[in-house]
Amino acid sequence: MTFKVPGFAHLSKRFSLLFNFIKGFILLSFLLRIAFFIWQYDEVSWNIFAIFRTVLTGVFYDFGVSIFIAFPGIVYLLLFPNKFIGSIVDKVLVFFFFVLTIFILVFTFFAEITFWDEFKNRFNFIAVDYLIYTHEVVKNIQESYPLPLLISGVVGITAFIVFLFYKCGSFRDTFTAKAPFKQRTVVFLSALLIVTVYISFVTNKDAEWSSNRYNNEISKAGIYSFFAEFRNNQMKYEDFYTTCDNQEAFGIVRDKITQKNSTFLKDDWSIRRTITDTLPEKVIQPNVVFILMESMSANFMKEFGNDKNITPNMDALAQNSIFFSNLFATGTRTVRGMEAVTLCIPPTPGQSIVKRPDNHNLFTVSSVFQKKNYKNNFFYGGDGYFDNMNSYFGGNGFTIYDRGRGSVLSDDIKTVRHNIEDNEVTFENAWGICDENIYDKMLKVADAHYQKKEAFFNFVMTTSNHKPYTYPDHTIDIPSGTGRDGAVKYNDYAFGKMMEKARTKPWFKNTVFVIVADHCASSAGKDEIDIKNYHIPAFIYNLPGVANQKIMQQCSQIDLFPTLFSLLHWNYESNFFGKDVFDKKFEPRAFVGTYRKLSLLKGEKAMILSDQKKQAFYAWNKETNDLKPLPMDKKFLDEAISWYQTADYLFTNKLLKE
Repeated sequence: MTFKVPGFAHLSKRFSLLFNFIKGFILLSFLLRIAFFIWQYDEVSWNIFAIFRTVLTGVFYDFGVSIFIAFPGIVYLLLFPNKFIGSIVDKVLVFFFFVLTIFILVFTFFAEITFWDEFKNRFNFIAVDYLIYTHEVVKNIQESYPLPLLISGVVGITAFIVFLFYKCGSFRDTFTAKAPFKQRTVVFLSALLIVTVYISFVTNKDAEWSSNRYNNEISKAGIYSFFAEFRNNQMKYEDFYTTCDNQEAFGIVRDKITQKNSTFLKDDWSIRRTITDTLPEKVIQPNVVFILMESMSANFMKEFGNDKNITPNMDALAQNSIFFSNLFATGTRTVRGMEAVTLCIPPTPGQSIVKRPDNHNLFTVSSVFQKKNYKNNFFYGGDGYFDNMNSYFGGNGFTIYDRGRGSVLSDDIKTVRHNIEDNEVTFENAWGICDENIYDKMLKVADAHYQKKEAFFNFVMTTSNHKPYTYPDHTIDIPSGTGRDGAVKYNDYAFGKMMEKARTKPWFKNTVFVIVADHCASSAGKDEIDIKNYHIPAFIYNLPGVANQKIMQQCSQIDLFPTLFSLLHWNYESNFFGKDVFDKKFEPRAFVGTYRKLSLLKGEKAMILSDQKKQAFYAWNKETNDLKPLPMDKKFLDEAISWYQTADYLFTNKLLKE
């Protein structure tokens, strides 16, 4: 009993189920790829060559994935004796693992769709992270999607696929046909060769052949991408990126960050320096409330052309504060924003430093506040175990206030963690308590410090502007859970309500508020880096003696605290790459990146450094958000390399430690 398969003449029907599975997997993957094409129809390249290569590349990856998935079955067919074919054991094992595999794959296809909806990417390192934080992710899925309908759909589609295989006789053939050992060996060795080739010579980056990011992502296979990122989510700069001599790199960076009132402490590969202000510090230091807003893109504000009136409080604040109108996030995730504002450092490749090992006792903004005798507090409405936040902030001088309810800090963290109790919570979703509740907790802690005559630095991370976009009913005129606009408006509402309460506090007149987004709501686009989707708002409010103004200079999240410290006339030691934007030698620039691509933006020119030691130079059109290739500029390239190489060097060699 044989059937013909291309490359395998007269193959035993014992392999019928196996080979039909491979063909079915490639077909379903092809249909998903077409769906993504249609989904992003106005962003993908429809050039006939681009379409052909996208599909062909995708099929190549799908074939590899199908062999990986089928490989355990191939081993089973190799080792299972012919005399037991069709037995109860054979039928139970084959049927059970086939159905389980189909169920997992159907669920994975659904997951790819929801992941694309959120990130416009195939599975990447974010998906790998989500394996660790299953509670938040599962709860988010439950609150964002009709889970019973989703599971029913997965079960229904699985049953339908199994039925099709049954009707076409695949099970019958598999349980009635025998295969010679020689033939089974040839199939096994062929599969082993294919698996070895894919593991040894095919990387996920090979799918990135186009200048259009969407075509690249659609070319990939989600499962292959997932395991590629699982193996490679941390990257040493010197191994993957173009480098220059360290002496030259530090020379360039030191020249860029030097200012009239700064003195470097060492002549070696270091940026540590003292900054001495020309004016005396205040006798009574102001409190500082720092708010890192979840996913607050600049384009949500009326200030930047949005006509939906979803940020009235921030729009008002833009007219009554030191408003940074041309500031850019360094990355696309909350932990990247946290890294930028606390360490004042350009993004290093791979994971954010917030999530890396050995990230305690670093020189952060907390170090500066501690030396000024401030009490440093970190507030998060979810479980701070998520994204390693408690470990990072607890290991760098902050007292923790979160919704951990059972999670504990590691023994090496010498700080205190306080749980936000049930009686302090009026609303909670997958990502934590609502913004009103976390602000109320912050105000309560601020009151306690004021009573003890303690200066405080309160760092608040908001959560409400996140899928499933739910918040307390009847707070704003957009129903909860209906989309991003409602979450943005609630975020703004909660901020406005907090400011109203803060203004009634006796400590308000001596408190400075610093507000900035962690990243944009979406940073995906058709180009290597979608620069416009890194533009975020930032404010310094209630700083006596400094006129309200709009800072038009291009700058970065890493410049926010150095600018604040300068406005406060502080003398302090710095290990920061960020710089006071009011300094006469400040050169407008920003650092934007993904976990693999690192960019230096200066005006409307961008140098993008990629792994595999590649680089590209572009003109950025702010109106259309397009990148147009430019001839390479060696001086610009050397500067871009220097910023990122030195940042990675300092962390890798533990020179960011206090």
